[in-house]
Amino acid sequence: MMGYYGYGNMGWIGMILGALVSIALLIGLVLLIVWAVRRMSATPYQSGSQTSSGQSARDIAQARYAKGEISRDEYQQILSDLSR
Repeated sequence: MMGYYGYGNMGWIGMILGALVSIALLIGLVLLIVWAVRRMSATPYQSGSQTSSGQSARDIAQARYAKGEISRDEYQQILSDLSR
């Protein structure tokens, strides 16, 4: 009991502040773990042949062929390469 006297009125305030700091640290640790797991599980590239615009390679080749940017032979070659 004598050791507790040294804290005076700060005993209750200290316990409350200590609990709040402990809770904040625990929440921060959980958020850090969730962030790390999501970051590690995210792939840098989208799955399949999807690009960042959401178009597949086949769609892009078809659009380029329709615009006249590539010839029929090039278009068919791209399609055959993609089907492999």
